[in-house]
Amino acid sequence: MDVALCYETVIPARGGCQTYISDLSRRLARDGHTIHLYARRWEPSALPASLHYHRIDPPRGPRFVRPWRFAAACATALANARHDVSIGFDKTWGQDVLYPQGGLHAATVDHNVLKYRNRTTRALARFVKRFDPATLSFSLLERKQYLGPNQPIVVANSRMVRDHFEHYYGVPRDSIRVVPNAIDPLRFSADDRPKRRMAERVTWGVPPDEPVGLFVATNYRLKGLAQLLRAAATISKDRRFALAVVGNPKFEPYRRLARRLGIESKIKFLGFRPDPKDAYFAADFLVHPTFYDPCSLVVLEALACGLPVVTTRYNGASEMLTPPTNGLVVADPHDAAELGSGIRNMLDATYRSAASRAARSAAANWTFEHHYRTLLDVFADVRSLKRAA
Repeated sequence: MDVALCYETVIPARGGCQTYISDLSRRLARDGHTIHLYARRWEPSALPASLHYHRIDPPRGPRFVRPWRFAAACATALANARHDVSIGFDKTWGQDVLYPQGGLHAATVDHNVLKYRNRTTRALARFVKRFDPATLSFSLLERKQYLGPNQPIVVANSRMVRDHFEHYYGVPRDSIRVVPNAIDPLRFSADDRPKRRMAERVTWGVPPDEPVGLFVATNYRLKGLAQLLRAAATISKDRRFALAVVGNPKFEPYRRLARRLGIESKIKFLGFRPDPKDAYFAADFLVHPTFYDPCSLVVLEALACGLPVVTTRYNGASEMLTPPTNGLVVADPHDAAELGSGIRNMLDATYRSAASRAARSAAANWTFEHHYRTLLDVFADVRSLKRAA
């Protein structure tokens, strides 16, 4: 099969969608499919050697204009190609399949204001967003994608995102294909995992038997790091535990918050890691109190590493959990008591041991291979429809 992938930048260290595209392209290559990448920038070492590159380098411009220019250039390039199936992952149009890894922009805007606890502040933020050029531009672009002529097959990575299509745009739920995200387990294979776990903990200054929770994100505000720190402060000071924070190197405001809360010694700010694999190995559970994630890859990575998860109902990946067997789902990241209770449960060694086994089992029930085969079925449907036309 001849498959075209369209995304502006594919550098896996920079985000989950870019990691996913790398995983998908390598898996397609292993089966001998012909793969084309339409992008502006990419990291060749993270992609299969057989991949065909098509540089899309439209004129630069304001942030709210750039996606339009890239999408238009991409559509023009595809119009002259003869791929069996083309797939777009973000703000593009003209592909056979649209698989919005970041969910709907309309939902992102609504969920972004949830990070403000005060209702008045939320209302003000919504009002200001109504006049934001980027918000207006991306909303129009999204309507062009999903409500314009020549509708693509739409794939959602969670039931939550499927429901958002119906809520925001009236797209019938039964017309959306739900294919949850998955991760390539080969990225977390290691024969020397216990050794690497110990070595990592030594660099953190954490004893071998101390429970460690892991937080992995780039957008600390949207993913609830402040709320996590406030929840950690509700736990008795004599309870032994640590929280490792991986992602954005700009963590000083959060270090100051931890200091004000009296928990600075328990928080290990690790900054940016191009590959956080050893952090997963060194941790015992994941805490991801996000305000919006269509289907968080870090949750899937944690489950694959046997880490039970505490996350929120605003995360489509919570659909992978069966609470309390392999994790816990909180209703509101701002609820420090509820989130703190979830962390306390993870500090119980007996519960954590059973939950860890259940996490691995959950990861085995939906693997990247399951995901890949389901996505191939979508591609086959597209090819059949195009041949019939």
